[in-house]
Amino acid sequence: MRALALFTRLISSLSRLGVGLAFSLLIVVVTIQIVTRSFGFHSPVWTEEASRYLLLYMTAFGVGLSLLTGEFVNVDLLQESLSERTSWWMRLFANILTAVMGAVMIWPAWRFTAIGAMQRSPSLRWSMDYIHASVLVLAILLFLFAMTRVIGMLAGLDDGRPRPTEEN
Repeated sequence: MRALALFTRLISSLSRLGVGLAFSLLIVVVTIQIVTRSFGFHSPVWTEEASRYLLLYMTAFGVGLSLLTGEFVNVDLLQESLSERTSWWMRLFANILTAVMGAVMIWPAWRFTAIGAMQRSPSLRWSMDYIHASVLVLAILLFLFAMTRVIGMLAGLDDGRPRPTEEN
């Protein structure tokens, strides 16, 4: 099961890198918008579009991390009021459903991405398959993070509770 821990660390690190890169680029784009508008210049049209795309990728890369750290929508109040055994089963069931949802999303997200190859973004003129791929990334990462949690719980390595960022 060391492989599971290594895999979880790998996808967590890659996801953090993706979130950090998207957020850094978003800071640059928004700074361009603020500076140009503050000094009476016209803000480049592409900055609005780039901001939206970067937010999509921040969400895509952050979804799995939020599952691990407990920053997803959760029903902690209910789980904490039940016995540990019942609470564990609820967390397992929720993670299984999350993995199923992620898996079900992969094929439609792939098709959505493929459709984007026939389109271009209005101002940046980028092929939209790069933008639509954010949905595919989200679905794959959601599935992978949920499955690592399910496998860890079934193997007795994880109790399914949210973990602080340092442990991921």
